[in-house]
Amino acid sequence: MKRFSALLYLLFLTACVNVAQQENVAHEFSSVTVEDIFNKSVSIRALNVTPNHIFYAGSQGQFGYLNTADHSVAFLGRIGAQDTETEFRAIGSTEESDFILSAGSPAQLYKVNYFGKRKLVYEEKNEKVFYDAMAFWNNEEGIAIGDPTDDCMSVIITNDGGETWKKLPCSQLPKALKGEAAFAASNSNISIVGDKVWFVSGGEQSRIYSSKNKGKTWEVYNLPIAKGKPTTGAYSLDFYNQNIGIAFGGDYTRPEYNFNNKIFTNDGGETWEVIAKNRKPGYRSCVKFVPNSGGKEIVAIGFEGIAYSADYGQTWKQLSDEPFYTIAFVNEFVAYAAGNNRISKLTFMEKTPAEE
Repeated sequence: MKRFSALLYLLFLTACVNVAQQENVAHEFSSVTVEDIFNKSVSIRALNVTPNHIFYAGSQGQFGYLNTADHSVAFLGRIGAQDTETEFRAIGSTEESDFILSAGSPAQLYKVNYFGKRKLVYEEKNEKVFYDAMAFWNNEEGIAIGDPTDDCMSVIITNDGGETWKKLPCSQLPKALKGEAAFAASNSNISIVGDKVWFVSGGEQSRIYSSKNKGKTWEVYNLPIAKGKPTTGAYSLDFYNQNIGIAFGGDYTRPEYNFNNKIFTNDGGETWEVIAKNRKPGYRSCVKFVPNSGGKEIVAIGFEGIAYSADYGQTWKQLSDEPFYTIAFVNEFVAYAAGNNRISKLTFMEKTPAEE
């Protein structure tokens, strides 16, 4: 049986390599430079980057825009009083509009722009409400997910470009398990490719929810990741295409824990393999595939630094100890990361001939 399992995994890696070769992947990072471009008293866990603007949302009701070209401030805004406890931890954009969603009750979803306009398009009041992440399929259809307020995870969907949002009834979703919730750590426990969407839960249980038809019907699968405590589970998820995906997490109260905190799928999330078991890195709050890498290269960041893998997550190297919560790539060499009181530009550097 062990030999058979090893053969299956070898075939799995070979398939991944073939995909990478088709995309002409030829680089491997050996270092990263970190340049702070924005410093302000705000905790930022939601970040979106476009060719024109770096869009963020964070603590104390704050959100803002930087110009991508020169990193100058385009607009800084706040919703609510200066001492408000409102935290925007979910963010999303279409070609026409930007959206920010607060985590706790009342959950408030605003349509905003860099001229300072804001419009409340959804509100939910419930002592259990806590929204975690948001994403869009296209300019008209989007989704946000959160903790259960009833017998299922909270899922709201828009079909009109974010002007109105409707919450899915529990009859349309799998029943939540005891102790199952989600984490609002980086706006990255949700991923969209084509019409498909996935999101992960954590806590005492950790599962992945999958829909092939933009949220009309759902399937759910257990994850072989750390679980059993409110602070354990999958914190972040990314799919490179409709087959290759990675989930990352662990336990933020035990950031060194690395037994089963990172998992990989090659079949669209139906089955998962624990990768780099008992090897660093431990807990990370956000994981992303490097663009144009065939799914081979991955970056995971958190308050204990920036880690990088060039072999589908089998081995990792620590590129920096700089702390961040979330990351958004511009291309395969440049990304922006945000955390406590900062947004930084990350430039990933390839190996030189002397390092090979």
